[in-house]
Parts: sequence; structure tokens; C-alpha cells
Amino acid sequence: MTDLTKCKVSLIERFKTIRNQTVALTNPLMAEDFVCQPSVDISPPKWHLGHSSWFFENFILSKYKQDYQPFDKAYHFIFNSYYDSQGSRILRNKRGGLNRPPTQQIMAYREHVDQAMAELLEDRTANQGDLDDFLELGLQHEQQHQELLLTDIKYIFADNPLLPAYTDYVVGPNHQAKQAWLEIEEGISQIGYTGSAFAFDNEKERHKVYLNPYRISNRLVNNEEFLEFMADGGYENFEYWLSEGWEWVKANQITSPLYWFLSEDEWYAFELNGLQKLRGEDPLAHISYFEADAFARWKGKRLPTEAEWEQAAVLHGDLNRSTSFSEAQIPQAQLSADHPNFFGAVWEWTSSDYAPYPKYSQARGALGEYNGKFMVNQKVLRGGSCATPKSHFRPTYRNFFHPQLRWQFSGIRLAESV
Repeated sequence: MTDLTKCKVSLIERFKTIRNQTVALTNPLMAEDFVCQPSVDISPPKWHLGHSSWFFENFILSKYKQDYQPFDKAYHFIFNSYYDSQGSRILRNKRGGLNRPPTQQIMAYREHVDQAMAELLEDRTANQGDLDDFLELGLQHEQQHQELLLTDIKYIFADNPLLPAYTDYVVGPNHQAKQAWLEIEEGISQIGYTGSAFAFDNEKERHKVYLNPYRISNRLVNNEEFLEFMADGGYENFEYWLSEGWEWVKANQITSPLYWFLSEDEWYAFELNGLQKLRGEDPLAHISYFEADAFARWKGKRLPTEAEWEQAAVLHGDLNRSTSFSEAQIPQAQLSADHPNFFGAVWEWTSSDYAPYPKYSQARGALGEYNGKFMVNQKVLRGGSCATPKSHFRPTYRNFFHPQLRWQFSGIRLAESV
């Protein structure tokens, strides 16, 4: 077997593995689950299945596969997400109205795209510039949608008054590290991605930053600590809140993290295996930036900047392995409960605005629409969560969301200046 043949086989197998994993995440769903959209931030599972297939069809097959015939030209309109360069699209809040095409037909669409992609990859004679760039981005994009699919499914199931479980798994014992503070000396640090493996454009270019001395917690804030904040009137005292956050609390009558329920003076949390008694030692999850910032102020601490977080993760990312988070038990091959404590439980809010790095260069066309145009009015999160594919864990990965959003697995790591 030649090196080129080995490369083809490896690439085709990787493509199939990632694509099959997306479908596997929908195996526990019933027909009615596939079309639900209880919030504008949530996409129906069937839309995720279609959109991730449209990405390969639109950006690769239509351009690089000779005589390729689209599965259905109408899909270009309903499965384009936000690519203005690719034409008009259905409004985001209308995705839940797609009772047709049926899910079975979208599965047939996936098979059509997968077969054509396998043929294209098999026929390659050498590396092909843009094709390889779009292929790698497509696979990374598919894995991002696996994470979004899980978080959206959780929201969909939690919105149902019956609070059904997505799947069943056994929660293991908690081994959260004892609270300690990691001392980081002042000096010039380098942040941002460097290397030959894949990284998103918003992780580049690597650059120098000056960091004043600081301390950062060796572990995440847990549920018990946040209950103390609540018991001390955390949601009633405006002094802890940013002005916009306080208005958000009042307008939406926020009194606890998302998915928490109080019943007969006892707190419960909705998880992917259904409603469970709240475990105080578990890392806090599903809070907004506003809540994270308010809690930090209440504790007399602050959130780390993304540069501080990255430097600490590089220096201490191999410490304090955690098996403490119940939903890290989700039974799928890409997830593991045994990640370093800086990676794998919840995304961690930072105080940094999502903005371009120095020398950031936004690509032209569709590639430039992937990250660059969202660099406004959002906050950076770091670290990855229990729903993040393991291959996406790296210190430089920059996630970003609006400060009021909570449906992602998002939590808190405290810091303080020295």
C-alpha cells in the first residue's frame, strides 16, 4: 500500500467516524424530538443533521466533484446557517417550523453526501489546496455541531414539563480537588496558537502579552458554593451586578442557574439522564457571564482574562484530574471523565471581550465568515466541556457567547490580582 493510499484510507475513515458520531448522538431521540425549537438559540436536531451535510455539499462537493448533483436544491436555503456569501437562508427562529423534509429524508441526504465525499476522497491524486482547507474545517465544524447538538437536546428535554431523560448513565463518585491558588508570576507571555496542526483562525496570530502577577483557582466553583451566594441574597443585591446584568436578572426573574429546580426546599438539577438531586460538589454549570461576574464580585475575586487563563492552563493543565462531573459520563466515544481540570467539565467564562488578536487576518469569502464577523458584543470562554470532542481541547481554543446565554455547559474559575 502506497503512502498516498494509506493517507486516503485514513482520511476516509476519519471522515466516516466523525460523521457517524453525529448520527449516533441522535439514536436516543424519538421522531417528535427532531423538530423542536423552544428558543431562538436552539436549533432542532434535524437541522443540525442537515446543515452539517450542507457544509460538505456546498463548499466541497459542488466545487470539486465533477458532475455532482445536489440532493435537493431547496436544501441550500433551509440549511445555510449564516453565510451571506452563499445567498439567502431561512431565518434562524424559523428552523423549528421545518416539519418537512422528514428526518428520514435528511438521513438519506447525509448518506448521499457521505457517499459522494468518499468517492471524491478516493479519487484524489494529491493534496488540493483549498479542498484540504475546507475538508479539515468541515470536520472540525461537524464536531462543533456535535457539541451544539448535545446542548440543544438538553435544552429541548428540559423544556418539556415531563423532564424526560435523553439517556441513562451511572454517576460516579466525586473527586474534586481541595481549593488551592496557583501563583503566576508577572512577565511577558505568549498566547495564541503555534504549530502545524489545525487551529481556528481566531486562535492566531501568536503574540506577546504582559501579565501582572495573579492567582488562579486550581478548581472550578461548585454548586455548593453557588448555593451560598444565592442564600446570601446574591440575586437580590444589585451591588454585585453589572448594570446590564442586573436589568437581565430583573427582566427575566432569574433566581438560580439554568436547569435548577426547587421542590419542597430541596434543589434538583435537570441533567441528560433526567432530573437529579443537586450534588453540591459538582462543578457549577449553565450560568451566564453576568452570573459568573456577580459571583466573583461576591467572593471578592474576579474572573481571569483569557490570557491569564491560557497561561495558567499551559503551566498547570496536567494537574488535578477530575472525575467529578456527572455529565462527563455521557456514553459516547469522544467523551471522557478523566480530563485535566483545566479541560473537560464546563466552559469557563473569562472577563475578555471576543476580539481579534494582533495581526489577525480575516480570510475573504466564506472562510472569513466562520469567526471574524462575530467579534463584537461577546465574551470569551475557555477550556471545553463534557460535551466537547476531546480533539478540541487545547489551551488556545477560543469559544464565545453573548453574556446572557446559559444553555452551554458554562461555569466559573476564580482569579485575583496579587
